[in-house]
Amino acid sequence: MPKNLDRLKNQVFQNIFDNANGGISIVSPDGVWIKVNQSIVDLLGYEKDELYQLNFRDITHRDDLESDLAHMQQLIDGEIENYQIEKRYFHKNGCVVWALLSVSLVRDEANAPIYFIAQITDISTQKSATWHLEFLMNVIKGQNEKLKDFAHIATHDIRTHVGNLFSITEFLEEEFKDTLKSSENYKMLKRSLTNLDETINHLNEMRLDKPKKFNILNKLSLHKYIENSIYNISAIAKREKCKIINKVDRGFSIMGIEAYIDSIILNFLTNSIKYKSAERSATIELSSSLIDEFVVLKIRDNGLGIDLKSNYNKLFTLNGTFHKHPDSRGIGLYITKNHIESIGGKIEVESKVNEGTCFSVYFLSGLTTA
Repeated sequence: MPKNLDRLKNQVFQNIFDNANGGISIVSPDGVWIKVNQSIVDLLGYEKDELYQLNFRDITHRDDLESDLAHMQQLIDGEIENYQIEKRYFHKNGCVVWALLSVSLVRDEANAPIYFIAQITDISTQKSATWHLEFLMNVIKGQNEKLKDFAHIATHDIRTHVGNLFSITEFLEEEFKDTLKSSENYKMLKRSLTNLDETINHLNEMRLDKPKKFNILNKLSLHKYIENSIYNISAIAKREKCKIINKVDRGFSIMGIEAYIDSIILNFLTNSIKYKSAERSATIELSSSLIDEFVVLKIRDNGLGIDLKSNYNKLFTLNGTFHKHPDSRGIGLYITKNHIESIGGKIEVESKVNEGTCFSVYFLSGLTTA
């Protein structure tokens, strides 16, 4: 019975060894392959007989060999019980195979080393994905540096032009003070300039990267920012005969960054006007609600609408366009989505072709104010 039991145990071990999904090998203390399973053969491209003629050193990348040997010596000296490292092997065809190597040591009754048991898992695909991600991160880092340079130039140059425009309005007031006092268009111009100056101030503060201010979101009145944005595009709305209705609760506050909130709201409003339908008068309605920890801003229009079935995957992508408008660049929604997500929010969209679109923007709530 004991012999049958030993035979059964050996058979079970052999079946596990041969049929294991990962590579399993037995290696002598001096590095010679004693036994390998089929997964090792598939991974490295050598037949078993070929591997048995090789030392593992022969097919290990030289930059990884020293670390592997050092760990093996620690096992032999009893300093560690096992180890796991990433290392590179050379495939028979010459290409490099990345593997996760896990090793333990078997000793005899006298505590002398007999052989190493090594598990080898192919991680080449994961490594390739990691390198691709690192490459993309480097590209993004470079783009961010370019954006910082652009922001520096833009805020500096636009501030100069705004200052010049303020001076011109002062000259006009001196020259036509009686006429301009009653001009609604002139009042809109002055307030728009003031709002533009505030936006540039916000952008400039971000450019200067003040961590205490921008790592911590500020509590902002959503209604106020919407009112400012509506005023900023009032001339455009008047020209395009677009009615904008602000039903946002005055008591709702959100957590955000001033320049981002300005940009988010302005982009949605100008997009709704840009993609209005020629078949009816344009209307934009903004409303709000509380859902869990979010203040949800809905921007609903009656414009051209979007075929979401065909275009949803490119809706928030860079250069993704789905209307033949001469000003369509596929940048606004991409930037807006990034702004929203960077302050802890999210965005949803509902739309029907030739009926209109409703964007739902989830902002972190700043709790309600009285």
